[in-house]
Amino acid sequence: MGERRHPLAEVRQDRMAGIILDEGFARVTDLAGRFGVSAVTVRADLTALEARARVRRVRGGAVPPSGLPGERALGAPGWQVSELPLGERPFESSQWEAPVQKSSIGVHAAAMIADGDTVILDVGTTTTAIARALVLRTDLRDVTVVTNGLNIALELERAAPRISVVVTGGTLRPLQHSLVNPLGTVLLERLRASVAFVGCNGVDPEVGITNVNLPEAEVKRAMLLAARRRVIVADGSKVGEVELAKVCDIEEVNVLITDPSANPEVLTEIATAGCQVELAG
Repeated sequence: MGERRHPLAEVRQDRMAGIILDEGFARVTDLAGRFGVSAVTVRADLTALEARARVRRVRGGAVPPSGLPGERALGAPGWQVSELPLGERPFESSQWEAPVQKSSIGVHAAAMIADGDTVILDVGTTTTAIARALVLRTDLRDVTVVTNGLNIALELERAAPRISVVVTGGTLRPLQHSLVNPLGTVLLERLRASVAFVGCNGVDPEVGITNVNLPEAEVKRAMLLAARRRVIVADGSKVGEVELAKVCDIEEVNVLITDPSANPEVLTEIATAGCQVELAG
């Protein structure tokens, strides 16, 4: 005989699955508040939904069933978890990490842009949130965005002709939909943009800005050098972390935009080092 489910639990789980499908991600704590049940009950519901392939559990909550690394639906055909470069995850799985924080950072960063600005926009999930927020800035005119992210270029296509998009060129890295060297920095070396928004995997007051892979770190540094104002965007989980490839020293950055979950002591050290810290959200 099949598994017997309580009717009320079944209805609640169906509604949870619908929320997760519609919103792309739902936290355990948020679901508990919405349904007036305990976090333990929510976790049990998510486990039951995952067993029926209706959601996939991730840290802190759940995503739709196609939202985890290693699946062909992610847009990186053929990648399996065991084949991924050390420390790297596909764009499509990373976007479900800290989605609320990244969205807030995106809105905060987009608010810094004015008519006529030239913006360099790095590849990544946080910078994609900036692109989406820029699309919603229907007041902007004559903005040019230079990006090495193919997905970011497609996001911004919806805002044409208010926003013009220039793709840097270079060699494709399918995992992140990014363009890197060879030829990834040629255009950047000829630019002097208003501002550059660059993502990373680590922000440390002593080591500086770091990333998990060398090819993208090289392009990130070229982006920063090509802009009059240099802005690092990183959710709180990356503050205080150090990764493999160094991008630049903290003193070379004008602004760090992060969220309130970042370690306040580390943020104080970053500010003392001469980098302005702004909290989004």
